[in-house]
Amino acid sequence: MRVVIQRSKKAEVAIAGTVVGEISKGLVLLVGINEEDTQEDVDYLVGKITKMRIFEDENEKMNLAITDVAGAILSISQFTLFADTKKGNRPSFIKAARPEQAIPLYESFNQGLKEAGITVSTGEFGADMQVSLVNDGPVTILLDSQAK
Repeated sequence: MRVVIQRSKKAEVAIAGTVVGEISKGLVLLVGINEEDTQEDVDYLVGKITKMRIFEDENEKMNLAITDVAGAILSISQFTLFADTKKGNRPSFIKAARPEQAIPLYESFNQGLKEAGITVSTGEFGADMQVSLVNDGPVTILLDSQAK
């Protein structure tokens, strides 16, 4: 699994002009699931994300986790994180998990975040979505469960 983490001041996701998910202070997560991913990958990333200290404390040091600042998460499925661009100019997405595998893992990922006490909003798996955010910092971090 790959997750792009963006610390945000506010964010929203819309489908066909209708906002379906939004947060104020928190994290926007772009979540890609590989054909080889399992529940172990989900658990690893949920643990990393919930404990990652990327919010500033009173001394302006990144020392606080999302739970410390009562932040929320906007989780967006994004198969394009597994684009293979080695050949030609058109990306291949054959390494991205098929929906029948990806959807249960994505839902489990979001459920794990909720069980950690975080408010989670989402888009719609497989939909054409428009994501807007105000990146705070900017802080953008890439996690890959295969690089642990």
